[in-house]
Amino acid sequence: MNTLQYQTRRHFFSRCGVGLGSMALSSLMAREDALAPKKTHFPAKAKNVIFLFMAGGPSQLEMFEHKPLLTQLNGKPIPDSYVKGKRFAFMDSSHRSDLLGPRIGFKQHGQCGAWVSDYLPYTAKIVDDISIVTTCKTELFNHAPAKLYMNTGSGLFGRPSMGAWVTYGLGSECDNLPGFVVLQSGPRGPRGGAVLWGSGVLPTTYQGVPLRNQGDPIVNLSTPEGISSAEQRKVVDAVRELNLKRLVETGDQEISTRINAYEMAYRMQTSAPELMDIRDESQATLDLYGIQNIQETSYARNCLLARRLVERGVRFVQLYDTNWDHHGGPTENLEKHLPEKCRDIDQASAALVKDLKQRGLLDDTLVIWGGEFGRTPMGEVRESTGRNHHIDAFTMWFAGGGFKAGTQYGQTDEFGFGAVENPVHVHDIHATILHQLGLDHERLTVRSQGLDFRLTGVDPAHVVRGILA
Repeated sequence: MNTLQYQTRRHFFSRCGVGLGSMALSSLMAREDALAPKKTHFPAKAKNVIFLFMAGGPSQLEMFEHKPLLTQLNGKPIPDSYVKGKRFAFMDSSHRSDLLGPRIGFKQHGQCGAWVSDYLPYTAKIVDDISIVTTCKTELFNHAPAKLYMNTGSGLFGRPSMGAWVTYGLGSECDNLPGFVVLQSGPRGPRGGAVLWGSGVLPTTYQGVPLRNQGDPIVNLSTPEGISSAEQRKVVDAVRELNLKRLVETGDQEISTRINAYEMAYRMQTSAPELMDIRDESQATLDLYGIQNIQETSYARNCLLARRLVERGVRFVQLYDTNWDHHGGPTENLEKHLPEKCRDIDQASAALVKDLKQRGLLDDTLVIWGGEFGRTPMGEVRESTGRNHHIDAFTMWFAGGGFKAGTQYGQTDEFGFGAVENPVHVHDIHATILHQLGLDHERLTVRSQGLDFRLTGVDPAHVVRGILA
C-alpha cells in the first residue's frame, strides 16, 4: 500500500461515520493483526520457547563444572595471570581472594557422561536429553545490567526483550492468551524489573505479560460484581469504536495495541482462569513436577503452567526464579542456600523436559536454563562462604527445538575461570535461538529514530552449530 492509497483510505474512514469506518478498519486490522502467525526466514526447528531464568547468577562450579584441581588447591591464591587486568563486582585484581573448592561431589551421568553435581539429582537423569554449554560469556558483571544484557542484548534501557523480538518475528498461534507470558517465583521480582520483558522500540503489543499465581491472573481482569457479560461487551465495543475513530485520525499504532489489549483482556477472562486451574492435571503429573499444593505459588507450578501455555500456542514463556545471588553472608551462604535453591528447581526443570518429551512437544519447544552470569573460582572474604559475580565462563543448558541432545559443549581451564575451547558469547546464544525459530538475527530488525535495532546488536554474532542437531 503506497502513501496515497493509505491517506485516501484514512480520509474515507474518518468521514464515513464511526460505525462503517470501524467495521471496515476492524476487518483490515483482523487481517493485519500484529500477533498473527508470520512466515519465517527459513524452515524452523522450534515453534515455542520456555526460558527458565535463574536470577542472581547460579554457581556453575557447584552444579556443572567438575574441577578436581580447584578442590585440590582450595585456599591457595589464584595465579596472577588469571586475574590481572580483570574487573569484578566486589573486588579487583589488587584484592583477590583465594581459590574456593566445591564442597559437593560430582558424578558422570547418562550415555553422554556429563558431569553433574549431587545438588541436581533430577537434572542428572535428563543429561542425554539436553545440551550443556559451559563456556557462556557476557559483558556486564552487575545484576540488573547483566539481566538486561541476557534478555535484550544490551545493558541499556529501551531495547526489546528476546520474547518481544520472537513474537514480533513470528507472531503467536494463540488468540486468547498473550504471545509472550512471564511467570515469577521466589521472594521478590528480578532486579531490573519489567524492562526485562519489555518491548523497547517495538510496539507494546509484543511485551511480556506477567501472570499472577494467586487471585486474578492479571489485576482487574475479572468482570466487576453486578455487571453482566453482555453489559461488559457493550462497554468494550464502545471503547473500541472510540479508539478506532482515533486510530483512523492519527494512524498511531499504539492505539491499535490498545484496542487489541482490550479484546485480549476480554477473551482472557475465560482463558486465563482455565489455564491457571491445574486441578485437571493427573496426580502422576503433579508428582512428576513435585507439586504438593496446587494452589501454592512455586517454581514447580510455574513449570507446569509453562507446559500448559505452549500447549495452547503461546510463543514465548519466561520463568524468573530469584535468590541465586550467593556471595556469602547470613542470607547468601553458598553452602546453605545454594542447595536449597537447587532443591527448589531441580525436579521441576527436569520434569518439564520429560513432560514435553512424552507429550510429543519437545521437538517443537526449545527449553533454556540459565542466569545472567556465573561465579568466580575464588571465594569472597565475608562472614560465610560465597563467590563473586563472574562473566568469563558460566553454564547454560538447552533442550528440544533442534538442539543436539546429550551434548557437552566448550571447555574451561583447570579452575573454570575462562574458556579454552569454544567460547559462546551471549549474542551467539541469541543468534542460535533465533536461528532455531527460523529467524535470521541479522534480518530481524526494527528501525527507530534513524537506527536499525536487532537483538544481537552491531557486533558480530554467530550461530553455534556445534550444539545443533
